[in-house]
Amino acid sequence: MRRMKVIIPVMLITISVGVLAFSKLRKEDPPGKNEVIIGLVGQILKDGHYQPKAIDDKFSKEVFDKFLKNLDSEKKFFLKSDIENLKPLSTHIDNELMGEPLDCFNAINDLIKKRVAEAAALYPEILAKPFDFSKEEKVTLDPDKVDYPADEAARKEAWRKVLKYRTLEKYSELVEARDKQDKKDTAKAKTDAQLEADARAKVKQVYDRYFDRLKNRQDDNERFSTYVNSITSTMDPHTDFFPPDEKRAFEEQMAGKFFGIGAQLREEDGKIKIVSIVTGSPSWKEGNLKANDVILKVAQGDKEPLDITGYAVEDAVKVIRGEKGTVVKLTVKSVDGTIKDVSIVRDEIVLDETFAKSAIIGGQHKIGYIYLPEFYADFQDRNGARCSEDVAKEIAKLKAENVEGIILDLRFNGGGSLQDVVQMAGLFIPEGPVVQVKSRSGEPMVLRDRDKSVQYGGPLAIMVNEYSASASEIMAAAMQDYKRAVIIGSTSTYGKGTVQRMFSLDEFYSNKELGPLGAIKLTQQKFYRANGGSTQLKGVASDIVLPDPYYEVAERKDKDALNWDEIPKANYTPWVDPVPVAALKANSEKRLASNEAFRTMNENIATLKKMDAQESYSLNYQTYKTEQKNNANALKRYDSVNDKVKDLEISSLKVDLDKIGNDTSKLARNKDWLKFRQKDIYLDEAVNVMNDLIGMTASKVNGRLANK
Repeated sequence: MRRMKVIIPVMLITISVGVLAFSKLRKEDPPGKNEVIIGLVGQILKDGHYQPKAIDDKFSKEVFDKFLKNLDSEKKFFLKSDIENLKPLSTHIDNELMGEPLDCFNAINDLIKKRVAEAAALYPEILAKPFDFSKEEKVTLDPDKVDYPADEAARKEAWRKVLKYRTLEKYSELVEARDKQDKKDTAKAKTDAQLEADARAKVKQVYDRYFDRLKNRQDDNERFSTYVNSITSTMDPHTDFFPPDEKRAFEEQMAGKFFGIGAQLREEDGKIKIVSIVTGSPSWKEGNLKANDVILKVAQGDKEPLDITGYAVEDAVKVIRGEKGTVVKLTVKSVDGTIKDVSIVRDEIVLDETFAKSAIIGGQHKIGYIYLPEFYADFQDRNGARCSEDVAKEIAKLKAENVEGIILDLRFNGGGSLQDVVQMAGLFIPEGPVVQVKSRSGEPMVLRDRDKSVQYGGPLAIMVNEYSASASEIMAAAMQDYKRAVIIGSTSTYGKGTVQRMFSLDEFYSNKELGPLGAIKLTQQKFYRANGGSTQLKGVASDIVLPDPYYEVAERKDKDALNWDEIPKANYTPWVDPVPVAALKANSEKRLASNEAFRTMNENIATLKKMDAQESYSLNYQTYKTEQKNNANALKRYDSVNDKVKDLEISSLKVDLDKIGNDTSKLARNKDWLKFRQKDIYLDEAVNVMNDLIGMTASKVNGRLANK
């Protein structure tokens, strides 16, 4: 399940960690860095979490199982005997949090390194020999349906079957490609045996990179971070530990800017390649980096360079970014084969794609469209970007264009700043409560819009899906409670109704010799709607439900999620002209019933669920080919969904195009942004709903005028 990266870090709460007495943590003096981190985390969870679970043997066992799963999700490294031998330590984690030695972590960490090294020797040996695809046998890929291998022979057999299946996938693709070639070219066509060898070689390349990543990324520190996060996420899914580099990356994501070199990267065959250079960035000004250059090594100033071959892009980015004004030295291989060192001074890079953006949709009515990817706020810079201010600017631009309604798109918006969602809600309603927030102890606090003015009072729709979380849910819930907007999208939103605050662990420990300790993002409060219901677990139910792609990511899927509950409603007055939800819903349901694209999507969702329920897969080529053909035929209808959607008349505002000017890279990104939405089946129906809403609103106004 995808973990939602959401935080509401503006609530000024304190916890009673105080100055830790490290005599509790270890008998030795001083404690090691990992012991300090574990001790801090344990005490912060106990003293500061909104609803802490008892840190006991039961808690330990849950963490133990989660850590093993995080390290070996496919059950291809550990043996069954390993798990049995480790079980006595499964009740030790609570003791480690209270200051005892890290016996559980150390034992598992040592063992996984050994087992990964053994598996690294297994796969080349297995892939060195041809597979027999005429043999009837099956493989089970769902780790929940298999146990850990009983012994080394069983583990080798498990690897053999998985590698055979991956090779079968590649082999089938190569055979299909060969059979599509010109029949006159049969002399150059490869034999089945040659294609099987090519398939094994391709699979080996994939696993070479996979094990390189394990070697480069999964060091002791990375596994310790995984261990701590197994502890924090067992308390609840949104309490996380951030080592120092991830803490910086998280803050950059929230601010919509970072300090780096301004080069877009991708991974290709285990190498980090430059895709493009951001105009005006440090790389662009320095002038030596070009698209398609490969970054071989990264050095911090004059320090020893780090070989990043085999790194994932996200890991390469961590070492390339840094503090403003610092120097990063890249060893780069150019397209012509020359190798050079390029030194670049890091500077601020603004991510335009993370900010609010608007457009105009034409047709029956002139509709404004605002896309908000997250509730961003730069908490480190008073003058930095804030989404509430940016959305206000987009509304002003759309009003200047005389739009008749506005659609606010919060799909895939994982949340962000609580302060900004309260201010943003205030753009659409008079003074009143937006959300209630309850701490671990004490009465709920009502957060309200105190500005009686309304920037936009016209027809409003909000688009959501199952990925809309946290602040997105507060916004949708407030507009729904006030009957101010119609909510369009998934059956319900994600269901994250909790508040987090980031605590730097360095604030609680003064020994700087250990270096930075990282941070913990701690669940401290819970959201409640103005009507008293929590957004936790249940999310926000859409007024108009559209057939949803097969996401299955919501909070209710996590057994460690906090429960739903409710508190007394706040005192608020609904919008003077309530949205006619029932009439809008009835019209939408009629359209959906006759909409071929949505019918096709529903059929596809059912097919995907059926395919996901399959427990085992054939390793016989003919059987595999038949299964894949049936699946392809079943899903082929889905490929035609977009063909059944009419192009929306969506265009950028002239003021925005003038701002872009002749920047070709920004023009290209803007064109792609519009093109993606032209065939958006969900936006298309949201426009239909908005057209209905505009018409109904106009009828009400005309009726009131006639009565006068």
